[in-house]
Amino acid sequence: GDAGAVLVLIMLFMAIVSTGSAESIAVSSLVAYDIYREYFNPEATGEQILKCSRIVIVVFGLFMGAFSILLAEIGLNLGWVYLFMGIMIGSAVIPLWNLMTWDKASGKGAVIAAWSGLVLALTGWLVGAKIESGSVTVATLGSNPVMLSGNLIAILSSGFIHYVYSKFIDCEVYDFSKLNENIQLVEHDMSGLTAEEQNPDELRRAYRWITRRGYVLTFVLIIFWPLLSIPAGVFTQGYFAFWVLVSICWGFGATIVITLLPLVESQADIGQDLSGLWNYIRCKKGDAADYAEEEEEVAKEAPEPVKEAEAEAEPDEEAPAKNEE
Repeated sequence: GDAGAVLVLIMLFMAIVSTGSAESIAVSSLVAYDIYREYFNPEATGEQILKCSRIVIVVFGLFMGAFSILLAEIGLNLGWVYLFMGIMIGSAVIPLWNLMTWDKASGKGAVIAAWSGLVLALTGWLVGAKIESGSVTVATLGSNPVMLSGNLIAILSSGFIHYVYSKFIDCEVYDFSKLNENIQLVEHDMSGLTAEEQNPDELRRAYRWITRRGYVLTFVLIIFWPLLSIPAGVFTQGYFAFWVLVSICWGFGATIVITLLPLVESQADIGQDLSGLWNYIRCKKGDAADYAEEEEEVAKEAPEPVKEAEAEAEPDEEAPAKNEE
């Protein structure tokens, strides 16, 4: 009904806004840190990097808005663009993964593999449309088999090229222990990192935790889950209902986790921010913790007068009792 349509519209709006926000922050961070600070201002302060990031966010937002209008005028829908995105950036997936996890991965080979995979993917995509439909148009390029072929070529060819180049051409071995030495902090500010987050043992445990669950989740989503559809063939009504039920449970479970887990993990910071906001409304500075410490210090400084007052009050309370006796 109308209520469901409103809820779906709200969900879409929230998803689009959150995705756009993440993309804007990612692009601004790349430009500010990897281009501006790396090549134009190596000694940039935090304020300068923040200013650069804000400028990039505005420029990127205006560009994406104009680009979206252009795509709509051309007649390319969101589904077409989403599938085409895999062809354009899929060739960088495996080389980047290798660089982060494989000590024999070649940096030069990653660049070569990414660009070579992109060229092969675009070629296979266009050839696939020509073979399947006899013509190359927006409609034929957007068919599922053609898009699938382009995406697979992008991912698999780049991975193969990078492996061969790293294994047989550029055989340099990278020492990951030197990674921290090459990370330049802005103004050497470590305030955002706790002692636990800087502990090498904790980082290794976190890496193992993420890696193991990542492999399991990849296997379930890419291999195991699609294989369940093969024995069924054409879905019966009951099998399709089961399929939809599992999908709904997965969606609600993911929604609960990604909504509540950040709140639980950040409850201390959220409480501090709320207390600071409350003190700001009352025209005070700092947060509730600062005033709690001040109250404790005041209480420690004047314990004796309180005890004397209590001692003086005790005889007055006992007097009526003696008179009654």
